[in-house]
Amino acid sequence: MELLTTHPLVFFAFSFVLMSLAAWIGASVLRRYRPLDDELREDFSVVKSATLTLLALVIGFSLSMAVGRYDQRKNYEEEEANAIGTEFIRADLLPGPNAANVRSLLRNYVDQRILFYKARNEHELVEIDATTTRLETELWAAVKTAALAQPNPVTALAVAGMNDVINTQGYTQAAWWNRIPRAAWSLMIMIGMFCNLLVGYGSRSARPEPRLLVIMPLVVSLSFMLIADIDSPRYGIIRVAPQNLISVALSIPSSDATLNDRGKLGELK
Repeated sequence: MELLTTHPLVFFAFSFVLMSLAAWIGASVLRRYRPLDDELREDFSVVKSATLTLLALVIGFSLSMAVGRYDQRKNYEEEEANAIGTEFIRADLLPGPNAANVRSLLRNYVDQRILFYKARNEHELVEIDATTTRLETELWAAVKTAALAQPNPVTALAVAGMNDVINTQGYTQAAWWNRIPRAAWSLMIMIGMFCNLLVGYGSRSARPEPRLLVIMPLVVSLSFMLIADIDSPRYGIIRVAPQNLISVALSIPSSDATLNDRGKLGELK
């Protein structure tokens, strides 16, 4: 299930086949062996309307969950950019060699964070995660060494800023792992199949028009694809762009000779 929902277009094809099959079974098989007479049609309409309403509610709640997670990923990207930009400025509070080391590591770190948002290849992602972990270790060691050498409130600000940089990366990773549960997807698919089965079974014509019979499966499958696309942080069409991180990377000077020009970073705080 996770493999399907991670790739929205594949999930669309899969769900469309299932929904169409359910509609065809209802229109061809069930109507042949258990025809629906006029006495039961009114009660059947109530059951079908209730089932369709339930499907609409489940799709609506799932879409709301996906949009909420998408907004959360956007917010954490902004927080990461703010934390990195602030820490780059606070690096001035450290002794000269430590400050230069922290600034150099932060330049590499923000590049890795941008690659994290853009990567789609799993092998590339593993390398990015390994490099990010190594850089975080080196960054923390750099500020810790300076803080232990000069334990005062000034260096404590740089330590607190580095703690925010590392924490926001963890929050971002947790948000990317936070997806719609498999049980919710299974429930939506089952309800969608039952709805299409009832729509096919309740058709008044003995031979329903195929073009009309395919509308319901198509609409349901498109809804599933939209939810899966928003919920998929890496392989969907609708993705979080690292605009704030790119802005920070462009604002960070390329060398210590141009450190006086980094006042633009304060705009992200």
